[in-house]
Amino acid sequence: MKIAVLPGDGIGGEIVAQAVKVLRALEHDGLRFAMEEAPVGGAGYEAAGDPLPEATLAIAKQADAILFGSVGDWKYDSLPRAKRPEQAILGLRKSLGLFANLRPARVHEELADASSLRREVVAGLDILIVRELTGDIYFGEPRGISTLASGEREGVNTMRYRESEIRRIARVAFEAARRRGKRLCSVDKANVLETTELWKQVVIEVARDFPDVALTHMYVDNCAMQLVRNPKQFDVIVTGNMFGDILSDEASMLSGSIGMLPSASLDAANKGLYEPIHGSAPDIAGKGVANPLATILSAAMMLRYSLERPQEAARIEAAVQEVLRKGYRTADIHTAGMREVGTDEMGDAVVAAL
Repeated sequence: MKIAVLPGDGIGGEIVAQAVKVLRALEHDGLRFAMEEAPVGGAGYEAAGDPLPEATLAIAKQADAILFGSVGDWKYDSLPRAKRPEQAILGLRKSLGLFANLRPARVHEELADASSLRREVVAGLDILIVRELTGDIYFGEPRGISTLASGEREGVNTMRYRESEIRRIARVAFEAARRRGKRLCSVDKANVLETTELWKQVVIEVARDFPDVALTHMYVDNCAMQLVRNPKQFDVIVTGNMFGDILSDEASMLSGSIGMLPSASLDAANKGLYEPIHGSAPDIAGKGVANPLATILSAAMMLRYSLERPQEAARIEAAVQEVLRKGYRTADIHTAGMREVGTDEMGDAVVAAL
């Protein structure tokens, strides 16, 4: 199984190393991984003058799956936008057709008290946000900043969706809901945005092929409120690129730490890029304190979705659960009475639990 390993910037190298360690531990049971590492983000710019070097993109295209760390550093903020580290992830999504972003938000029983919400609100929470990833306002044209005849500057971004883009992400979401609790909430702003009025119409049409899945609709502002008021009302949420970006980050904090949540970005054939949803955290890079569990759980998602190894994926998830049960905690999830450990020690604990 060929895996492109793209650590990126900041803590990316530290956390990806722990996921690689866990995957290597599975090789004792007969699995074989061919992993090829390549620079991306700021590291790609330093190596080749581009956040997504051609050689890195070629490795990603040839792989069965991509294990991604994080990109970004304050020292690159003065670069032209096309050269900034964050362009690497946008380029990978576009070049590889990674249109479906799956972001689970699960609250482990052992971490229910780490959430900023009361235990009774979040205990047992297990929701999945399905975000469309290659359309919407992030990619729509025209875009840019221009100067009007009056001398005043104007910024323009275009929210745009084709029917086919909506239809394919809706099918991914309905299929995911069918495997879970058979409830799907489609989030839009159809009362004011024609783009999302079309979104709602197409989702309703796709629903006819999934009569066993209960479909509801919610405006994005109400959904943002309901995620902190009563998050357990949701099973699967499907929405567009911008709304999904915001809502999935909001949902991540229900778990107590953004360092706990993995994600998958898939193409039509389930080839995917797997990454923790947090950023590069340059302020703690090199200190050995970053939480690697989101990256390790991303590797589990990779085994489940792209490499078709669900049993091994379940083993990793069970190992993470066991480590938490034993009281291992990185600084971001540490509570009184628990054993605080660093990045490497947490990775070692997951390997031991396997």
